[in-house]
Amino acid sequence: MFLDDTAPEVRARQFDRLRQMTEGERVAMAMELTRVATHLSRQAVRETMPGASEQDVLLRWIELTYGPELARGVAPLKDQLGRAAP
Repeated sequence: MFLDDTAPEVRARQFDRLRQMTEGERVAMAMELTRVATHLSRQAVRETMPGASEQDVLLRWIELTYGPELARGVAPLKDQLGRAAP
């Protein structure tokens, strides 16, 4: 079931605007939406793990997002998670 509380005329204007956007604008929008979704999903995991280190939160997020097999592979590098690359 698809839930939509947007009026049809507003939805039409949204699609018109999307069609008018350049490819670069659409890519930038997709990247920003991805950044926001990632931030919100990590925050949700963080809220379920009070007192956990940021590395433990990131490892759990990796497990939930990409699966336990990848999380097990990353686990030995846990202390490096969240660090900026040199």
